[in-house]
Amino acid sequence: MTSDLDSFVAGLPKAELHLHIEGSLEPEQMFEFARRNRIDIPFASVEEVRAAYSFSRLQDFLDIYYQGANVLRTEEDFRDLARAYFARAAADNVRHAEIFFDPQTHTARGIPFGVVADGLLAGMADAQAEHGITSRLILCFLRHLEEADAFETLEQAAPYYDRIAGVGLDSSELGHPPEKFARVFAAARSHGLKLVAHAGEEGPPEYVAQALDLLEIDRLDHGNRSLEDPLLVTRLARSGMTLTVCPLSNLKLCVVEDIRQHPIERMLRLGLRATINSDDPAYFGGYVNDNYRAIAGNGTLSAQDFVTLARHSFLGSFLPDGEVSAHLAAIDAYVAGRGQ
Repeated sequence: MTSDLDSFVAGLPKAELHLHIEGSLEPEQMFEFARRNRIDIPFASVEEVRAAYSFSRLQDFLDIYYQGANVLRTEEDFRDLARAYFARAAADNVRHAEIFFDPQTHTARGIPFGVVADGLLAGMADAQAEHGITSRLILCFLRHLEEADAFETLEQAAPYYDRIAGVGLDSSELGHPPEKFARVFAAARSHGLKLVAHAGEEGPPEYVAQALDLLEIDRLDHGNRSLEDPLLVTRLARSGMTLTVCPLSNLKLCVVEDIRQHPIERMLRLGLRATINSDDPAYFGGYVNDNYRAIAGNGTLSAQDFVTLARHSFLGSFLPDGEVSAHLAAIDAYVAGRGQ
């Protein structure tokens, strides 16, 4: 990758559509919050935490992810967590972010839903005031838990329906197909919430089809394994379904063996509305520009391809048309200013 392309990609206005806010908990923050809340953690140093970030599958990551989340206890913790993420996002020229949070991870520990939501919403308001970044909040259900737990969480969220953009589905994919949550997604839709779901990361293409047919999602998170089914690829391309792809996450969790084998180029060539995102950046080795750079380093995508990816990120957002149009115009102005 040339330095010119690196600079061009770094400066592109972009949105991030696949970011788990708990997954932005850096080791330094883990220790800070543990001290603040007088919590013992099973690590002696920041270096020991980073050494533990070696995963061979999704479940390996989830085990340590839930350990880390245990240090988050107060509204201040969640606000500070969000503020730290948005500061990094601003440095990567992210103009809009739609962030996931996992309330069941916290309510199961006795942390009230409102403590989590109010803290994150305060951090999001700070980000708009300090960095000009707009954002939306998406509640994710933990798919390894039962449907009844998801319904209870949706009920807890009722006072926040006007401040939550949508619901999603994450955690252990294998053995927990989307059909398990069809009824709770229908209930969320009835409340006017947007619908997204993780599917086709470790799970088969059939999980993607279920997310489309049974959950009736508005956006697909990951979706890599869709490429195994040509008819599914055609369906996704024709419908303009946005895929929130996470290259460094795919590498870290062994979804791809080598970043040079990452399918995002193929996704673009097949006409899919792919986007680049960071997923759980503290655990997977980088924020959104690190993910752009990782793909740029393959040397297979042009500057125009990265413009397309950035445009997709806004087109796939839940922003109103007027705001999307303004962001697309900002991309055009940036490209023109760079002489591309």
